[in-house]
Amino acid sequence: MGYNDLLDKKYLMSVFSYKKKFSIFLTWVLFILITTLLASCGSKSFYKYNGLQITRIDVFKSKRILIVYHNDKVIKKYPIDLGFDPKGPKRIEGDGKTPEGKYIINVHNPNSAFYLSLGVSYPNTKDRAYAKLLGKPPGGEIFIHGQPNNGRKKKGSDWTAGCIALKNRHIKQLYSMVENGTQIYIHP
Repeated sequence: MGYNDLLDKKYLMSVFSYKKKFSIFLTWVLFILITTLLASCGSKSFYKYNGLQITRIDVFKSKRILIVYHNDKVIKKYPIDLGFDPKGPKRIEGDGKTPEGKYIINVHNPNSAFYLSLGVSYPNTKDRAYAKLLGKPPGGEIFIHGQPNNGRKKKGSDWTAGCIALKNRHIKQLYSMVENGTQIYIHP
């Protein structure tokens, strides 16, 4: 074996050693990346509620308050914002009003345009019938939600298109407390 052969062998061994180290490095980077991504794929709701089951939500539009109950016991109260034209019940799509009546929470959406959202079952049969009399669509997609996810927090009151808005820290709690099927009563 000549001098050049030894250099070639030493060179190949060092290349192999670097490739092995680089491979181990990439494996760790990939592991950390996957672990981080999996941890972030869960819901935005990190609040763990261990209290009494929430059986009802009351929204009092005129007082701008949402109250959460277990049977008749008040569990929590939250200040709210409403649709941009809050007086009176929602009748048609685009009227800027927040509905009034009895509904249920029908969906938990962690990926909405707002920080967490709870779907409200508007329109109900009565809402659809009234809008039909007017020859207009009743609208829909009414939610209880937090601030916009675009980074621009809304200031002032009554800025939604008909939804019920809470502060992000409040919707985070409410989102964890309330189950689909919970009754919600929206009062004038």
